[in-house]
Amino acid sequence: MPTIKGLEWTFDTVASTYEKLRPTYPDELYKMIFDYIALDDSCRAVEVGIGGGQATLPILKIGCNVTAVEYGEEFSKLCKEKFKEYKNFSAITNKFEDTNFSDDIYDLVYSASAFHWVPESIGYTKVFSMLKSGGVFARFANHPYRDKGNLPLSEEMDRIYGEYYYKFYNKKQESPTEYTEEQAIQRAKIAEKYGFSDIKYALFYRTRTFSANEYSTLLGTYSDHIAIEESIRKEFFLKIEDAINNHGGSITVYDTIDLQLARKP
Repeated sequence: MPTIKGLEWTFDTVASTYEKLRPTYPDELYKMIFDYIALDDSCRAVEVGIGGGQATLPILKIGCNVTAVEYGEEFSKLCKEKFKEYKNFSAITNKFEDTNFSDDIYDLVYSASAFHWVPESIGYTKVFSMLKSGGVFARFANHPYRDKGNLPLSEEMDRIYGEYYYKFYNKKQESPTEYTEEQAIQRAKIAEKYGFSDIKYALFYRTRTFSANEYSTLLGTYSDHIAIEESIRKEFFLKIEDAINNHGGSITVYDTIDLQLARKP
């Protein structure tokens, strides 16, 4: 989904729905992280933008001491309750760029579908300073692409998006595009500009299938959709549901998950 700067606040208004409907990340992704850096209960990590905690549990289970920094108060409260049994978990409610961290003490800084909200130069410079020599920055994200196997549904949804989404934002309509390996490579290379080395990346794929109501509820967790004026948004989502129900009753989302790894020399 498109990212519109200044809408970071929107996610916190739907924290519980976000936690239920946004996906976790594949085991293969964590295996690649753990192969890249050995982590145990002596390690310290920071998660940037924990959201509903979709990416947190595998790091906690390996024993790493995780400090989450999260802008949303509701998300912070949700995750403190969700991970209350883990003594190695704590959360700070603040923007990452406004939070003070000590230099050269962290083994891992990671962020899942959140680091794009942090200004690039501030974010990468801060992460580099926080990490020990040999410490790792892991940035990963999910990129959903709507049903490739149902062209009539896609065409109908394009029409609805033009009528509601693009009209609301007064933007020229763009066709959705699937996330590419070239985009993943370019994102991985960003870290080199800020002194990181040993750059690696990987792509992972999966599909998810939703009913009409489930899909409209999922759309209601995206910042640019939440920010649409309520009466327009309700009508927009009803039209989307009608389109799905008129074209088979379900929609398949094709996810591409990209992982970028970088090491502080």
